[in-house]
Amino acid sequence: MIIAIDGPSGAGKSTVSKAVARRLDFSCLDTGAMYRCVAWKALDEGVSLDDAEALARIAHDNDIAFTHEAGDPLPRRVSIAGADVTDAIRTAEIDRSVSPVAAVPAVRAALVAQQQRIGRAGNYVVEGRDIGTAVFPEAELKVFLTASAAERARRRVAQNERRGVGSTDYDVVLADIVRRDEIDSSRDASPLKPAADAVQMDSTGRTIDQVIDRICELAKEKGARA
Repeated sequence: MIIAIDGPSGAGKSTVSKAVARRLDFSCLDTGAMYRCVAWKALDEGVSLDDAEALARIAHDNDIAFTHEAGDPLPRRVSIAGADVTDAIRTAEIDRSVSPVAAVPAVRAALVAQQQRIGRAGNYVVEGRDIGTAVFPEAELKVFLTASAAERARRRVAQNERRGVGSTDYDVVLADIVRRDEIDSSRDASPLKPAADAVQMDSTGRTIDQVIDRICELAKEKGARA
């Protein structure tokens, strides 16, 4: 069974997806981390983010791997071409760089193939921006999770403070979120939008537990077993 959770930057997809996966004993796939890996590799190699051909080559030629601890459905580390980039892909620089990378059709094609191979191997909660529309249109449950830009910026700043990675300047984070929303929603390749059959959920003013509870209820209605 596939549970697809889509939505804009800072909507809480990663936190919610991991909690839902734990509760339902599913595995969890963070597709956004894969695009961040390609962005990191491009910057590390001095590749211009305007060079679509070079970005596509990075996505096609470099394996991205998630490392799990025994018995844990959630990935603990992520690497590209053998380099552990778990922390490196969560910086403000990658926040600014990932949307142009994800907008390249050939990058998306290369990574979607990897995502489909992984997800179809078992029960997965898969989160991203085009999971229900492009990656797993056959997913049994599709959720489009969002929140106001102001709320998402507040959450992202708090998250960055906890991690010690990324910007903690609210105005900078808010401006970046608004910019990413525009890029992700207007790109030609798999733009950010809810699938026609997705359950749309605005988490503004809701607690994380309320969101998790609701998604688990919907999953059980679709046949998932807790």
